[in-house]
Amino acid sequence: MALLLKGASRQSLAVTRSALEKSISAVDAATAAKISADLFAMVKVLDSSSAVRRALTDYARDEQAKSTLGKDIFKGHGSAQALEIFSKMAGLRWSTPGDFGNVLEFLGVQALVASAEKDGSLANLESEIFAISEVISKSPELRAFLAVRNVVSAPKSELLTSLLSGKATQATLDLTSYLVDHPRGRNVEAGLSEFASAIAEIKDRQIAHVVSATALNGEQISRLTKSLTKIFGREIKVNASVKREVVGGMSIRVADELIDGTLLTRISQADRLLAGKNA
Repeated sequence: MALLLKGASRQSLAVTRSALEKSISAVDAATAAKISADLFAMVKVLDSSSAVRRALTDYARDEQAKSTLGKDIFKGHGSAQALEIFSKMAGLRWSTPGDFGNVLEFLGVQALVASAEKDGSLANLESEIFAISEVISKSPELRAFLAVRNVVSAPKSELLTSLLSGKATQATLDLTSYLVDHPRGRNVEAGLSEFASAIAEIKDRQIAHVVSATALNGEQISRLTKSLTKIFGREIKVNASVKREVVGGMSIRVADELIDGTLLTRISQADRLLAGKNA
């Protein structure tokens, strides 16, 4: 998720990220995953009540009173670590009420990343998020189903879990299930992209979106990763997809920078040049 925070919210994010990191450093993967699930559940409650959001972010309200309110809301529900983080957040200052929920969701991702690191499945989580996004983008029927606001028969996460069972790690199932049942105004592809960016930010790296006419093999991706890491001066995670229409070559997008070396673009440029000469 793109956390475009200002002033007080940016400082509060730094404080809570540090507090969560300390809280989950000594727990096992299962406990970290439980903390993540609890934080995501808190996001759902927070999103359902504008009055609670305003009360927890009211500048005129005493910080200790807001912290106590945060504890009271979820008293007896969820893990002690998640409750402590929520209470700490409630006692901090936020630039807008919406920032509280956005940061809470980011922390849910952070706890899930820690869980995946502890059980050795982080690389799978990252690659599976990208792969699922690719599958959805190529399936109009699945995209349409996931876009439906209310599915009476069963939560959409149940269908997704049945489709992914045995093909994805538990961390991936947890993250995608949360997203499809509580999209927060996003379509699933946009949500997965935001989560991928959040994971990259948590791990202090950037994502390179690579498009080519044919699939890159492992050795090519490894060489490309090393080259881009050297060029951009920070660790790069390559997400490679195939689009036959680019004809040949590849395009690489890292943040706002685009390196377009596709044959399709070269042909288009040649066409424009010829059109200009014939004008």
